Amino acid sequence: MLVLAFDTATPAVTAALHDGERVLAESTTIDARRHGELLVPTIERVLADSGAALRDVTAIVAGSGPGPYTGLRVGLMTAQGLATTLAVPAYGICTLDAVAYGSGLGEPFLVATDARRKEVFWARYQDMRTRADGPFVDRPADVPVEGLPVVGAGAALYPDVLGDHDAPPYPYAGALAALAAERLAEGTPLDPPRPIYLRRPDAVVPGAPKRVTA
Repeated sequence: MLVLAFDTATPAVTAALHDGERVLAESTTIDARRHGELLVPTIERVLADSGAALRDVTAIVAGSGPGPYTGLRVGLMTAQGLATTLAVPAYGICTLDAVAYGSGLGEPFLVATDARRKEVFWARYQDMRTRADGPFVDRPADVPVEGLPVVGAGAALYPDVLGDHDAPPYPYAGALAALAAERLAEGTPLDPPRPIYLRRPDAVVPGAPKRVTA
């Protein structure tokens, strides 16, 4: 098993390679505006650092969001393109699941990431592996924290409402790859690499032009 995983649903452009037992290499750059420029060089760096070739990869995993449309499109289209080229399966894993797995928590908690527009994407977890509810998008004040710890960049952005927790703010690809490798080894079905959108697109089809009369 050699799992290449990456995520572009947050400001973290992150990739990692996992051999089924451990993370062989991982690279992350925080830049919300350069997903398209940074992802392929990040993948190449991970492959070089691990000493593996792209042809050795047996599965592709991409974070499927929720996240902004442009960022998600970069990662998911790259996953589908690489999978087609290599003739290997491609999977999608909820980006919030990767944040949860990276937290290492064994008790109930929430994950919240920045959804922009003064909102957060969030989900509730029983432990680092088990999502109990979500994902959703809401204003921070509408998230039912109920005294639970909140991990992810959303907590850092709105600590007065969501509190804060000492955990990775982003879905680092090492955690994404480890979670994917664990599920694949267990035979747990994984989703296809399809985006999780929680908002309607901003762009709309224009209506018919108004008739102009003399």
